[in-house]
Amino acid sequence: MSYARENFENSAQRSSEQLMRHLKTYGACSTASLSKVLNVTSEAVRQQMAKLVEQGLVDSVVSRSGVGRPKQLWQLTTAGHARFPDTHAQLTVQIIHSVAHLFGQTGINQIIEHRGTQQLAEYQAQLASASSLVERVMRLADARDAEGYMARVESDGDDFLLIEDHCPICAAATKCQGFCASELSQFQMLMQGWGQVTREEHLLHGARRCVYRIRKVAPK
Repeated sequence: MSYARENFENSAQRSSEQLMRHLKTYGACSTASLSKVLNVTSEAVRQQMAKLVEQGLVDSVVSRSGVGRPKQLWQLTTAGHARFPDTHAQLTVQIIHSVAHLFGQTGINQIIEHRGTQQLAEYQAQLASASSLVERVMRLADARDAEGYMARVESDGDDFLLIEDHCPICAAATKCQGFCASELSQFQMLMQGWGQVTREEHLLHGARRCVYRIRKVAPK
């Protein structure tokens, strides 16, 4: 393979990965909006999408919201979402089944509690020197992003939104939602005295991501 051809194929691969990551982060998007993301023509986006559709990673839907002509939007398929890693998914689920079989719900609860205690200690160490709510939220997002949650922070008025566009333990959490409850509890403890944490969107309840609202606590 020539250098020019190899470089072209590598560039196309990067473009496809960038498009998929954008769809994972923001949900269904139009051709026009995706062309702005890549800074390429709409035709170039359509060509990339045609390849992703052939691979079963993307499909199209029609949006009829608002006035005017319906819009074609692109979204990830189940296979497309699966391209973002679910950490050791099959092995994790097998272990959960084995623990439940051998030790019952008590064993499962002990595993969740042990994992939660370890995670909380690690997060506390990373947030220890943070001197403001926004710094604590940003450091938590950095920690979660490093773990594969595609985490980021947005402002919403006086509140902060911790947004996780991917769940690397989704298979385990689907089998045992105690993991999700444990994580919410950790976030609440980490922000105690600084902010009030509530979960507004939940992947396992039909949302495409998990979103946590952190509202600043009024000084006493």
